[in-house]
Amino acid sequence: MGLGFRMKRILITDCGSTTTKAILIVSDDDGGRLQARGEAPTTVEAPHEDVTRGVLGAIADLESIVGWTLVEDGRIVTPRRGDVGVDLFLSTSSAGGGLQMVVAGVVQTMTAESAERAALGAGAIVMDALALNDGRSVHERIGRLRDLRPDMILLSGGIDGGTVAHVVELAETLAAADPQERLGQSTRLPLIYAGNRDARDLVRERLGGRTRFSTVANIRPTMEEENLGPAREAIQSLFEEHVMAHAPGYPTLVEWAGAPVMPTPAAVGSLMRTLAEVTRSNIVGVDIGGATTDVFSVVDGVYNRTVSANLGMSYSMANVMATVGAGNIRRWLSIEMEEGRMRDGIRNKMIRPTTIPQTLEDLRLEQAVAREALSGALGEHVRLASGLKGARLERTISDVFEQRASGEGLLDMASVDLIMGSGGVLSHAPRRSQAAAMMIDALQPKGITELAVDSVFMMPHLGILAELEPEIALDVFRRDCMVLLGACVAPVGKGRFGRTCLRVSLDGLARVEVNFGDMAVLPLGPGETCRMMVEPASGFDVGAGAGRAMTLEVRGGRVGIIIDARGRPLDLPDDPEMRRSAQRCWEESLDLFPQRQDHRAGMQEHDG
Repeated sequence: MGLGFRMKRILITDCGSTTTKAILIVSDDDGGRLQARGEAPTTVEAPHEDVTRGVLGAIADLESIVGWTLVEDGRIVTPRRGDVGVDLFLSTSSAGGGLQMVVAGVVQTMTAESAERAALGAGAIVMDALALNDGRSVHERIGRLRDLRPDMILLSGGIDGGTVAHVVELAETLAAADPQERLGQSTRLPLIYAGNRDARDLVRERLGGRTRFSTVANIRPTMEEENLGPAREAIQSLFEEHVMAHAPGYPTLVEWAGAPVMPTPAAVGSLMRTLAEVTRSNIVGVDIGGATTDVFSVVDGVYNRTVSANLGMSYSMANVMATVGAGNIRRWLSIEMEEGRMRDGIRNKMIRPTTIPQTLEDLRLEQAVAREALSGALGEHVRLASGLKGARLERTISDVFEQRASGEGLLDMASVDLIMGSGGVLSHAPRRSQAAAMMIDALQPKGITELAVDSVFMMPHLGILAELEPEIALDVFRRDCMVLLGACVAPVGKGRFGRTCLRVSLDGLARVEVNFGDMAVLPLGPGETCRMMVEPASGFDVGAGAGRAMTLEVRGGRVGIIIDARGRPLDLPDDPEMRRSAQRCWEESLDLFPQRQDHRAGMQEHDG
C-alpha cells in the first residue's frame, strides 16, 4: 500500500555496531532516487547510551548536504510540512551486537537445524544450537546455557502428534540452566516454543514461570514439512518489543519509526526476497564484514540465510587463516609470500581494523583472505540450506538420533542467476574487476551468472523499505545501489590445458575462443545489452547440456563478459610456481593489477 503522496521524502537509518548510516530518498512520478547519505558514530554504549544521538548525528550530516530541515527540537519531523521533515522514517539496527539467540531442538540434523534456519532468517546471530544428540552431556548443556546471555531462545522438537518425552526433556534442561538475558534486565528472558503442539502445556509448565513464554506453530509439523514463517515473525516482533525496548534510546527510535525496527540482516534478506520475486530469478548474496560473513540465497522461492561468525576481514581475519591454513590463502597469490609475512599482515589488520591496504602486496593478501572467508561462508550456507533431514524416512527415534547424512542440497550454483556482493573488500575494491574475481574464485558460479556489488551499503535501508514500498526500493536499488559488473560464463567440466573449451560471440561485436584453463573478458559496458552465443566443446556444459550451444540476451557491466574456462570444480595447480604463473595469467586477462595502480593500491578506481 502506497503512502498517498505524489512526491515522497523517505528517511531511513541503519544503526550499526560502530556507525549509523542515514539515507534520504526522494520519489516522484519518475521513480525513486537516492538524494544524499550521511553517517555518524553509533551511540548505544557509554558515554552516550542513547542510540537516537547517533541517529540525529547522521541526519544532521544529511541536512548539511541537501540543505533541508529534517529535525526540529530534537525530533524527526514526520509527517512532512512542506519543505520541512519527511513523509516516512524507517530504521534497521544491529547496534549492541544485534539479535543474539540460542536455539534448541530434539535432533541436531532435524528440528535443531530447522530452528537454526528460522532464527538466521529472522536476522539473528545463533550463539549455539542445542540438541539431545549433540554429543554433550546434560551438565555440559546446562553449563553452556548459563555461560551464554542470549536475547531470546527458540525451542523446537517433535512432529505434531508425535512423542512428547524428548522435547519435555529438553525443556527441563533449559529450566535447570535458568539462563539470563544479555541486557541484564529484571524482565524475564523471552522463549518461543515452536515444537510438537501436543507438548505445549507440558513445556509451559516447566518454563512458563521462568521465561516470557510464547508459542507459535510447529516449525516441523511433519517429517516432510518445514514451516519457518510463524517463528521468524515472532522472533522479529520480540526483537522490537523486548530487546530494543529496553536498550538505551530505542523506545524513542521505535516511536519515531513508521514501521517496526528490523534487525539489519533481516532487512537485507527482505530486499533479496523482493528482488528474486520481482525478477523471478535465483539469487545469492554475500556480505563480508570485519567480524562475520553473511550469505543469503533465494532459490525457487525458498529463502535461507547463514552467518559465519568467525570469518571476517578485520577482527576475525586471523581466524580465517587459523581455519583454512596459510597454504589455502597462499594459493590465491601470484607472488611469493612467506608465512611470517602473511601473519604479520593479518595481525596488523586485526589491531587496525579500519585501515586500508597501503601496498599492492597488502592488497593481494587481503583479497586472498577474502576468497577463503567467502568460500568458507558459502560452504556453511550450503550445509544449512539443504533439504529436510528425516523426510519420508520410516525410522525409530533411536535410528533418527544416529542420522548424520545430509539432506539434498537446495543450492546449486548452476541454478543461480545473480550473485550480489557487499562489504568493504568487495564494494570498495580498487578495481571492479577485483571484486568480480574474488566472487568468481570463492563462489565458483556455474553456467551463466550475473555479478553485481552494493556500491554504497544501502541494502539494509532498501530492505526495510521493500516491506512497505517495494517499487521505490527496487527503483533506488537498481539506480543508485547495485553496480552491475557483468556476466560470468563458466562451463562445468574438465579438459586438457591448451585445448579449446568454448567459443563466445557477442552479436557482431566480438568473438573469442578460450582454451581450458584460461580466462578472458569481452567488452560490454553498463547499460549495453547484446545477444550472446556460447558454444561449449564436447564434455562442457554452460546450462543447456554437455556440448550444447546457448543463445541468450546478456547485460553489460563495469567489467564486461567474463569467460572462466578453468572448469568446475575449480582445481588450482599443485606446483607452487605453476600456480603462481597461472594466477598471473588470470590477473592479466582480467586486468586486475595494472602497473599504474602500484602506488595507490588502496584507492577506488574512478569508474563512476
